[in-house]
Amino acid sequence: MKGLGIASAGIAAATWFAASAVAQLDPIVIKGSKFFYKTNGTEFFIRGVAYQQDFSGNGSTTTTTGGTGYTDPLANATNCARDIPLLQGLQTNTIRVYAVDPTQDHSECMQMLTKAGIYVISDLSEPAVSINRDTPEWNEAIFDRYASVIDAFSNYTNTIGFFAGNEVSNAPNNTAASAFVKAAVRDMKAYIVSKNYRAMGVGYASDDDDTRIELADYFNCGTAAESIDFWGYNIYSWCGQSSYSASSYEARTQEFSSYNVPAFFAEYGCNKVEPRPFDEVGTLFGSDMTPVWSGGIVYMYFQEANDYGLVTIGSDNKATTLSDYDNLSTAMAKVSPSGVNSASYTPSNSPQACPTTSTWQAATNLPPTPNDAICQCMVQNLTCVAKSGLSEDSITTQFNYICDPAQGNNCGGILANGTTGVYGAFSGCSDSERLSYAFNQYYLNQTATNTQNTSPCEFSGTAQKVTPKLASSCKAVVSQAGSAGTGSITSTPTGGSSTGSGSSSGTTSTSKAAAIILSVPTFDFGILKLAAYVTSAMFVGAGMVLL
Repeated sequence: MKGLGIASAGIAAATWFAASAVAQLDPIVIKGSKFFYKTNGTEFFIRGVAYQQDFSGNGSTTTTTGGTGYTDPLANATNCARDIPLLQGLQTNTIRVYAVDPTQDHSECMQMLTKAGIYVISDLSEPAVSINRDTPEWNEAIFDRYASVIDAFSNYTNTIGFFAGNEVSNAPNNTAASAFVKAAVRDMKAYIVSKNYRAMGVGYASDDDDTRIELADYFNCGTAAESIDFWGYNIYSWCGQSSYSASSYEARTQEFSSYNVPAFFAEYGCNKVEPRPFDEVGTLFGSDMTPVWSGGIVYMYFQEANDYGLVTIGSDNKATTLSDYDNLSTAMAKVSPSGVNSASYTPSNSPQACPTTSTWQAATNLPPTPNDAICQCMVQNLTCVAKSGLSEDSITTQFNYICDPAQGNNCGGILANGTTGVYGAFSGCSDSERLSYAFNQYYLNQTATNTQNTSPCEFSGTAQKVTPKLASSCKAVVSQAGSAGTGSITSTPTGGSSTGSGSSSGTTSTSKAAAIILSVPTFDFGILKLAAYVTSAMFVGAGMVLL
């Protein structure tokens, strides 16, 4: 470990002040499988660094700050001013951030990055609100979180785009979760258009596992409206002094040679050999790979317990560079990737075919777009509803009871099955709203068939009877959903929106309660009963029309 040398510090500072006159960065646009500067059409290659302290990626953190579970790296102007010259010393033109707080002010950091010629790619999730691979959902709360991040960064021309998921599916037994992430891609792309924002890409970042080909194909297949704008690949197969072929870089390049959207390394930099020599940089930005890959993002800037850092931050909040920093700086200084100009480039690749292997679980039919107005209509039509302020454990207990097939078909309208592509009309509503729906279905069934049950809306004091007050604009929604809640809703009622960043009621989107009932195959009452329940739900009504 050593401090920033006088020479490298001088270079970084000179670059910083030279760039300070730049008011805005030329937006990066996508054409075919490449990135380009919008104004002059020069191809853009990502020279990136992952930039987030106390964050391990994929929904986990090493510390909790300010109650959010993460530290927003773009909300602290002092730290940005400290780190940006060091990023420039690596010839960085892009940073990846994993979790940002949309309620914070990012203007100072984003302006400093703009002056330094550095673009941003941000993940849309945060640790408490994301799509969980084991219990996936696409609901109001996650929609609102993702939309709020887009709102917060749409005004900056140095925002390239966003990741709707990072390594969500990482094994054959959880690929069904990809249907929920792809729905997020579809809806966030539509959201950007609906808000008349400038073009910004929405993509996905995958790990390097046995399902990588199917994952890449799945997120690229289908219509342009629901497929990714770019593909990020987290790959750590080049360790130490490896080679193009031995590292599998050659095989991966061949696999992506027909991809029709930009692909780049969203994370790279194996640390099995330390200090890292970064020999792969020359190959990644060389003639073998630049026709297919648009650069990559080194993991990571901050030194943490995982020992991937380029820079360590002392107790005095000062940055000290490590040997990895110097090696990466040297490697980056040697590369000069050669690309094509947008005007002379004619894309020739086509979308991939959707995967059909026996191990791939995600359906091509995606979850419906979460719509607060539809959920409000559903609640207005109920007689038995969940009381407000229920604890997570209480909601979990009630879901486990009421959605047991032994209690009847109470949950078809809120079930979401990424494998079969069957989604209840209200599967995207909040936990409280969905529990209210299930309570009401049970209440109606008991009232009609079991005269011995004198308190069908009790549920140990967690439910209460109300008088339905269905607005006239909601009648079509309720009718289209049907009595079982599995119909296709094509109406959009007034009074709510799926394209706003409003709040949703109920517990947080990643609560155990919501996960237990709404995500296949996790049910506490057993997989065999679940299979029977899902089968019956399929016969009752299949396939939501996308809203």
